[in-house]
Amino acid sequence: MNYIKRFFSAFVAASFLFTGSIHTVQAAMISSEQVAESAVTSSGEQDRERIIAALSREDVQAAMVARGIDPAQARERVAALTDEEASTVATQIDSAPAGGIIGAIVLIFLVLLLTDILGFTKIFPFTRSVR
Repeated sequence: MNYIKRFFSAFVAASFLFTGSIHTVQAAMISSEQVAESAVTSSGEQDRERIIAALSREDVQAAMVARGIDPAQARERVAALTDEEASTVATQIDSAPAGGIIGAIVLIFLVLLLTDILGFTKIFPFTRSVR
């Protein structure tokens, strides 16, 4: 019975402490057009960031310089892309063969690791079977 009183008094004390941290919030209605516009703009910015990240790699910059392309000018052109163009280019970068091969290798490694852990195979010496 004494534990119940202690728990209840601690609960009430914590409740009083947390009542002072209530913040006021203001909300307003927004239109569907505003939501769609913000979604398109944010995805366009994300696509541009992915393209610039791909262009910032050293091997890509070396290939651009070898072909006579200024990397700074390439970044300026990426910034000038429309959202649709940026999405198309980002999709092409993601589906490039080099990325697909690496993804396939990682998938195969994970499948073999899982089967090794479950005890169906014994490929990796650093795993222990759950069986």
